[in-house]
Amino acid sequence: MNTALNRDRRSTELAGLSSRGACDLLVIGGGVTGVGIALDAASRGLSVVLAERHDLAFGTSRWSSKLVHGGLRYLATGDVAVAYESAVERGILMRHTAPHLIRPLPQIVPLLSTMGTSTVALVRTGYLAGDLLRMAAGTPSRLLPRSRRLSAAQVRQHAPTVAATGLRGGLAFWDGQLVDDARLVTAIARTAAGYGATILTRCTASEVTGTGAVLTDELTGQRHTVDAKAVVNATGVWASRVAPDVTLRPSRGSHLVFPQSAFGGLTAGLTVPVPGARNRFVFALPTKDRVYVGLTDEDTDGDVPDVPTASEAEIDFLIDTINTALAHPVGRDNLLGSYAGLRPLLATDSDETADISRRHAVITGEDGLITIVGGKLTTYRRMAQAAVDTAIKRAGLNPLRRCQTRRLALVGAADRDELAALAHREPLLGHPHAARLVRRYGSEAAAVASDPTLLEPITPGLDTTWAELRFAITHEGALDEADLLDRRTRIGLSHADRAAAHPAAEEALARWLCRGAVLTRDRLPCHRRTKRRLVGHQCSASFPACSPRRRLSARGELMAQEAIALMLDVPTRRITVELEAKVPGAEAVLRDLSMARKRRAEAVEREATDLARAARRLTAMMTVRDAGKVLGMSYQRVSQLTGSPSASKRSGRNAATA
Repeated sequence: MNTALNRDRRSTELAGLSSRGACDLLVIGGGVTGVGIALDAASRGLSVVLAERHDLAFGTSRWSSKLVHGGLRYLATGDVAVAYESAVERGILMRHTAPHLIRPLPQIVPLLSTMGTSTVALVRTGYLAGDLLRMAAGTPSRLLPRSRRLSAAQVRQHAPTVAATGLRGGLAFWDGQLVDDARLVTAIARTAAGYGATILTRCTASEVTGTGAVLTDELTGQRHTVDAKAVVNATGVWASRVAPDVTLRPSRGSHLVFPQSAFGGLTAGLTVPVPGARNRFVFALPTKDRVYVGLTDEDTDGDVPDVPTASEAEIDFLIDTINTALAHPVGRDNLLGSYAGLRPLLATDSDETADISRRHAVITGEDGLITIVGGKLTTYRRMAQAAVDTAIKRAGLNPLRRCQTRRLALVGAADRDELAALAHREPLLGHPHAARLVRRYGSEAAAVASDPTLLEPITPGLDTTWAELRFAITHEGALDEADLLDRRTRIGLSHADRAAAHPAAEEALARWLCRGAVLTRDRLPCHRRTKRRLVGHQCSASFPACSPRRRLSARGELMAQEAIALMLDVPTRRITVELEAKVPGAEAVLRDLSMARKRRAEAVEREATDLARAARRLTAMMTVRDAGKVLGMSYQRVSQLTGSPSASKRSGRNAATA
């Protein structure tokens, strides 16, 4: 089972779209619902293609509270069915599907003197109902303990900054906390790929009908027509763009990101009632080094943005509410960042979006296009099952098996005892990041850490290692810096950390994105986006501070790699002669490249390794200015060979001024 997602696989599968017949199911959208549908269908034996315009977990799926919750909040609105469904799906995730990504988290409501008797009674009743839901869902108390009363000392042990004055103790309830919501999406997508699903990111779907769509590769501009027996629109809050007849009422949920130090080392979730409101709470949810404070529920008007942001009013509301329970208030000066996600709620007559049901809906249009909306991250599996069942019925598909996902383990999943033992075995034994790697990668942690030279942090002050960036590129489908920083590692949730880690992300892409592949123009990082900057005289403008003797930066290395890629496909003698005058010793390296090309028919894998090694040797010799000259010469030569006058003139000017 090949679960690796990477640029090579993407290119191969895109190239094969034109020769394959109609697939059973085309899924549009790479959020948790879309990848869940792909996994459900592929594990039943159906042929599946998934197209995502951006990246896996680009939208709402990565902006959650990072909880797999049992639906307690829905009991307050009387939506017992949704609450029970959530409790069942939470148990499936924690016991079978993704035990490596979810841990039990106590959530505490501090009983302060400002809290009225009715609020205390409401919380206590809700927690008891949550216990009943847990038992009804079959989740054992050894995994999620029953709710209980805590003393004031116990509350402050978990939450040191809670106000001691008037504290009468607390009420505790256990729920599931995700290590990372985006990691869950990636794990589902990779598992689907292991069952044969084609997972295509950076592919925009247009001309969508119930029997197919046109996919445009955002990296090359190439268009592919995909025929399908059934098509599911799983684009979430953007569903109306694909299916205009579907009316949604998006709701924005915003969170703030604080350092752990602002809360004195919080070890349990802190749940604080909103003053003057009934059944509304703000949460402070801890991770190892951060605390997420949320959640709002605000109507969103107008166009749906790709990346929503928290409003100033929401930031003030969250800070003011959480501070009602703290002896040492937090403020904007403590903020590391903020984020917001949009819920794809069906339009209703409710005055408040908080009152709209979180039930999902499967809608079939007149042309047969199936759209799924509503729901939430915890119940993605149930939503996927409903969508696939509808597609099978509508299109008369013939799956080989019934739905398998109730007990289908995702990549990295393992028994909790086995996961605990992994950190004490080679190659993780004794390494300071062992426990964190196991928490994030489960049984794949050993594979991530297979090269001990890559287990150093990418930059001082961060735990993320070079090994994780490499794994994200070679196995998790990361194609650019944003994929690495914002969705595979989540470094980007802190603005300062993102800026510090950005050079490392560029370097990782230069080192590993093209390794193991024949370098061609359409398979290089950010080719379409940076082509104009890389060619000729514009190169020097991109690196104004570069001295002639400065070694290549990561972006300069990409420049040199593109030049090398072009040289692999054209006669290189003229370029070799000109380059030798600029970079002593380059001729021998280029000879290695030429010899590697000649061995293409004998051993493609060995050739790829030789090319990567030779490319590294060459780029190590070159300065940024040299790389620009070589690239300009390469484009000029290619233009001459292809007989493109305009391109030849353009490349000639660039080469002349490089």
